[in-house]
Amino acid sequence: MKAIVVTDEAAGTAGMTLAERPEPEATGNDVLVEVHASGFTPGELTWPGTWTDRLGRDRTPSIPGHEVAGVVSALGYGTRGLSVGQRVFGLADWTRDGTLAEYVAIEARNVAPLPGDVDFTVGASLPISGLTAWQGLFVHGRFQVGQSVLVHGAAGGVGSMVTQLAKEAGAYVIGTGRAADRQTALDFGAQEFVDLDNDALKDIGGVDLVFDVIGGDIGKDSAGLVRAGGTLVTIAGPPEARPTDGLAIDFVVEADRAQLGEVVQRVRDGRVRTNIGHVATLDDAVAAFNPTERIKGKTIIRVRP
Repeated sequence: MKAIVVTDEAAGTAGMTLAERPEPEATGNDVLVEVHASGFTPGELTWPGTWTDRLGRDRTPSIPGHEVAGVVSALGYGTRGLSVGQRVFGLADWTRDGTLAEYVAIEARNVAPLPGDVDFTVGASLPISGLTAWQGLFVHGRFQVGQSVLVHGAAGGVGSMVTQLAKEAGAYVIGTGRAADRQTALDFGAQEFVDLDNDALKDIGGVDLVFDVIGGDIGKDSAGLVRAGGTLVTIAGPPEARPTDGLAIDFVVEADRAQLGEVVQRVRDGRVRTNIGHVATLDDAVAAFNPTERIKGKTIIRVRP
């Protein structure tokens, strides 16, 4: 099968190549998915699992990509709840070959049914952003109706999903980003916008929940914005500062079939939309992940027409 492979962490996306790789097999409790569309997060090239397996052994050349939408083509031994020919989408394992390929073997519990009226391209854009937003807001952040939520990077893939889910759940949403991101963040549902280059975060006042995808100085400054009893949730690593009278939680997104179902239902209902910036073919994937100019939104690889 054709696949995108990486062999050099230092080279980043520039080190990607299109190559022929053996088609994977579905082992126990797996499904083999015929990939129709795949999502990719550039940051994954810095994750240990991209380069080693669960025992720490080198597994290069690796196939990156963890978001998938496609059709089940085979079931592993003991796999239940899914059938051959079924449309699915989900989040592939961190320490196995990924989804930038014509086929991927994935644990059955990590995928959910993809409704027939949701395009594969949309399905592949949902797992990381949708699950990260859902878990940060409702699992770790314990959001309650009427709370205020500060969303960093509100125009990005994860931030735009956080903004929409929070707004739909009854939050007052304040988005942040670059000046050029203002209208996009407002279009996704933010009621206010803070330009991180020119506006002072300290002028925002206390909020119930901060969702941080940036870290660094922004993360440290954000700790002081959480009102008593509030929460700072981050995916940018362990927080360097914590709220004086609140919680600070960092987490890594996990696959969850029920939560995937919640997110995709909101897409079907028109309550949530994805943030896709560019769609390319597998043959053009290397160029798509090394653009010559900034692309707003997520790049999705359409593996099959």
